[in-house]
Amino acid sequence: MTQTATAATATATAASGPVIETRGLTKRYRGGQLAVDGLDLTVPGGSVFGFLGPNGSGKTTTIRMLMGLIAPTSGTARLLGHPMPDAARTVLPQVGTLIEGPAPYGFLSGRDNLLRYDSADPTADPRTRRARVAQALDRVGLATASGKKARAYSLGMKQRLGLAAALLRPRRLLVLDEPTNGLDPQGMREIRTLVRELAADGTTVFLSSHLLDEIEQVCTHAAVMARGRLITQGPVAELAAGARGRLTVTTPDPGDAARVLGELGITGITVDGDRVGAEAPPAGTELADLSSALVHAGVRLRSFGIERASLEDAFVALTGEGFDVAG
Repeated sequence: MTQTATAATATATAASGPVIETRGLTKRYRGGQLAVDGLDLTVPGGSVFGFLGPNGSGKTTTIRMLMGLIAPTSGTARLLGHPMPDAARTVLPQVGTLIEGPAPYGFLSGRDNLLRYDSADPTADPRTRRARVAQALDRVGLATASGKKARAYSLGMKQRLGLAAALLRPRRLLVLDEPTNGLDPQGMREIRTLVRELAADGTTVFLSSHLLDEIEQVCTHAAVMARGRLITQGPVAELAAGARGRLTVTTPDPGDAARVLGELGITGITVDGDRVGAEAPPAGTELADLSSALVHAGVRLRSFGIERASLEDAFVALTGEGFDVAG
């Protein structure tokens, strides 16, 4: 995202109220399983909001409650300032969704799937239906394949078709569950660009994804879930900045470098070819002293320093585990 676009998004976000807001949102299933525990979530208007969490963290259950698909055990959820699920009839026409993958009719073409989907919406204008369907197909790169039967679509094409369905009408909020699932790198870039364009047009985008680098590139804000509870939320840049970076050394003598760093009390050492990584040294440790010790031991240095922490580093530090797709 360009600096100008980022500034514009930040300004719009600051000027808007929450588009999604939950207070004490809880879901306990029969048998006592606690899927979501007292969730207080705030999604600013105008943001691109990443929803992150490992397997079983409660992401999908949260999305289902937000959309009124299941009722919470306790707590409240508000979309676009209205309580859910009570205001579903008012709110949902303003919300586009792609949840748990699209399920098109295989015997219909991509175009006819969208025409049928749109005709099922009592608030949709039939006079502009074909034009809107054509525009949505073009926007997700399916115009040339719109006449093919959906059964012949790849997983990535079905994802695009589901996203096109969410874009048939202007939306104040777009909720996307794994929107780049099944897409090749070029398709992922196109969807990322589309999300940015939608945000620039004033649509708030709420998306869950297992691709943390994608979240870091496209999202302005994020929340991290673990074991049904909210661990943290806020601007992506602040979440990543809160994690410690890693010490990285590039050298033709990786074995000697790892040995010397270990003798100096540095932990978490890994060796990958000519690259040696380790946990950042404790506060108060001078990097100049470490590099001097390596040189004194005969280690030839090509590069040496602290690598900025990524969103993935922050995620692992916050949850104590890796990332899984299911939610």
